[in-house]
Amino acid sequence: MKHAHRWNVSIAEAVRLQKELAARVVDRDDFGTLRTIAGVDISTANERARAAVVVLSYPGLEPLEQATAERPLEFPYVPGLLGFREIPSILDALAKLRRAPDMIVADGQGRAHPRRLGLASHLGVILDRPTIGCAKSRLCGDHAIPAPKAGSWTALTDGGEVIGAALRTKDATNVVYVSIGHRVGLKSAIGIVLKCCTKYRIPQPTRLADRVAAGENVILPGTSKIRG
Repeated sequence: MKHAHRWNVSIAEAVRLQKELAARVVDRDDFGTLRTIAGVDISTANERARAAVVVLSYPGLEPLEQATAERPLEFPYVPGLLGFREIPSILDALAKLRRAPDMIVADGQGRAHPRRLGLASHLGVILDRPTIGCAKSRLCGDHAIPAPKAGSWTALTDGGEVIGAALRTKDATNVVYVSIGHRVGLKSAIGIVLKCCTKYRIPQPTRLADRVAAGENVILPGTSKIRG
């Protein structure tokens, strides 16, 4: 890992680390041909985290591999500092993959964060891997309402800075919030998320990772077909 650090730190130290790592985010396209894309998500219960990663082909979105990892939660629940609580188990799950994916989509924020280092950016900088944040809810910033047609989006801004996009992935559905994680520009992030949305509002990589984090096996044994 390029910028590894301790996870069980004080809140003040966590904030300091976020500010330091935010300066290392690369907010432009810096990736090659995408052949695989992974979704990561996490579930928590009884002070334990269960992280899941599902790798799919791109752009075909055929499931190739999945992995999970569990560990105790060592950092308290503090809005804006969820990376310190969740990333350790995500790293454990990613380490179980046979091959690292070309890009990672996280169910969470990237630059759309008060200190510009949400989970997706935090994970991307640590691994120095291309990442995108795609969240179901907004953490900070304001935006105009996009047109109801799929593919419409408006800029999410905070203090005059564009930090992401409110994106309509399906006609007349609620938006998702897309933001730069690391080594991906915003327009590319929007386009990739749209290509990852099949018949659902949520992109397929994180939608499947959510199911695996909840305890489901989404890949049928002996095949590359999605269960359900």
